[in-house]
Amino acid sequence: MMTNHRNRITQGQFSFLPDLTDEQITKQIKYALEKGWAVNVEYTDDPHPRNTYWEMFGMPMFDLKDPAGILMEVNSCRKTFPNHYIRVTAFDSTRGWETPRMSFIVNRPKKEPGFTLVRQEGPSRHVNYTVRSYAADKPEGQRYS
Repeated sequence: MMTNHRNRITQGQFSFLPDLTDEQITKQIKYALEKGWAVNVEYTDDPHPRNTYWEMFGMPMFDLKDPAGILMEVNSCRKTFPNHYIRVTAFDSTRGWETPRMSFIVNRPKKEPGFTLVRQEGPSRHVNYTVRSYAADKPEGQRYS
């Protein structure tokens, strides 16, 4: 059983591990490029599990073959959005459409407020549960400042 002691967002590969170093990120990017996958960098300040469409930082790097160039893009995104979640996603287009093959977080805000479980009771003893991010209590752009 895995336990998330630090209450961190756990999306993508490596999410239960300590933050990856730039060297480890470079190795993962190199692996993706060796597989022929396109890599892009995305960011958000709303990491809700159903928020799968993060903002893209720059253009997808379809033709880039050097991991250092992608790491440079990651660092540029970190500099622009230091208090956002940033992830690297690798896409495989061998079947004619872009399929995500790898996705991992490379930047997090210093304080991650987490989520709350909201219980809603309805008719006939029907109970619904909703996950709500504490970060969404503040307006976009002010969530992790």
